Amino acid sequence: MVAAMNLEKVVFGFFIMLAATLNFGFFVGDIENPAHHDVYELFAALVVSMIATLLKLGDRTQIGAVHLATSLVADLQLLAASMVWGYASHVSAGGLDPEMTARIVSLSGGALFANIVSVVILISETILQRR
Repeated sequence: MVAAMNLEKVVFGFFIMLAATLNFGFFVGDIENPAHHDVYELFAALVVSMIATLLKLGDRTQIGAVHLATSLVADLQLLAASMVWGYASHVSAGGLDPEMTARIVSLSGGALFANIVSVVILISETILQRR
C-alpha cells in the first residue's frame, strides 16, 4: 500500500531547499567580482527565504522553533546583503566595487550557513520520523 504524501510537508521542504539553492547560487563565484553575483538571484533568495519563514510560523515544536530561528537568521543576513547592495549601487560614491561585493557575498554566506543548518534539521527530522 502506498503511503499518502503530506502536501504541507512537501511545500515546506520545497521552500527550505529552494531558499538554500538560490542562496548557494548567489554565493558561488569570485567574492570580489560583482559579475559573478546576480542581484536578481539575491532578491529571489530573500523572497523565498521569507516565504519559508512564514511557513515555519505555525510549528509549535522545539524543532519548529529552531527551524524558525535559522530562517530568521537567513532573512536578516539576506536583507542586510540587499541593503548593502542598494547602498553601494545608489548612494556610495565608489559604487559596487570589490570591497562592497565582498561584504554582500559574506552576508549571503552567513545566510547560506543558516540555510544549511535548516536543511540538516529537516533531513534529521525526516529520518527520525521514519523510525
